[in-house]
Amino acid sequence: MPAQTINEVIAELESILADAKNTNSSAGYFTALYHKVTCRVRDGILKGEFEDNARMERLDVLFANRYLAAYEQWKNQQRPTASWVAAFDGVKKRSTIVLQHLLLGINAHINLDLGIAAVETMKGGTFSDIQKDFNAINTLLAALVYEVIHDLNRVSPLLSLLGLHATNNNQMLIEFTLSNARDGAWCFAEEISKKTGADYDSCFAARDKRIGELGASILKPHGAARITLWFVHLFEWKSAKKVIEVLND
Repeated sequence: MPAQTINEVIAELESILADAKNTNSSAGYFTALYHKVTCRVRDGILKGEFEDNARMERLDVLFANRYLAAYEQWKNQQRPTASWVAAFDGVKKRSTIVLQHLLLGINAHINLDLGIAAVETMKGGTFSDIQKDFNAINTLLAALVYEVIHDLNRVSPLLSLLGLHATNNNQMLIEFTLSNARDGAWCFAEEISKKTGADYDSCFAARDKRIGELGASILKPHGAARITLWFVHLFEWKSAKKVIEVLND
């Protein structure tokens, strides 16, 4: 059953984290970050920080249920959206670095799921009314991603080497940025909010295909970055359980 409240979402995320730690699975890396975000949103709701706190909880729950459903499909050897296939493909590769895992999850969840969740939240209402709270989720996520850089440097001591390849040819470091994801997610949400029936399905499929391709480029960048990623991976912590504990601290 899908989660109905934000507390149920948090409980589901904690279940995934427990399983990932027990099985020493890197599938828990993005979950650890997402758990932080969701707890921060819950605290903000309790403090009345959002424009419409009840609506924010609905958005958060609908948003999270898309990730929880994708994770369940993957665990049951079913196929989720192409966006999440790219993210879970990273779990299969032992050489995927922690930063890639986080970017792959954020790519799928913001670039595809957030727009869909926003549209579902505003069914029967004026879609543009949700923009402020929509941006609030992205702001929280962005703040926590930068906050987690300190933790990443602990578990991935050579992470700074990736800065050597911040070129226009490196999609992982340039094309994918949180600001691009945030702006793109809102544009997609506006676009799909105006679609129905076959047009909605076509718009969704095209977006999912594009985000899946972007995920593939994050997982398998071209050029010298591939060699650097190998070095970064070589010196990363190899215990997924310990990495999850650091990211979720």
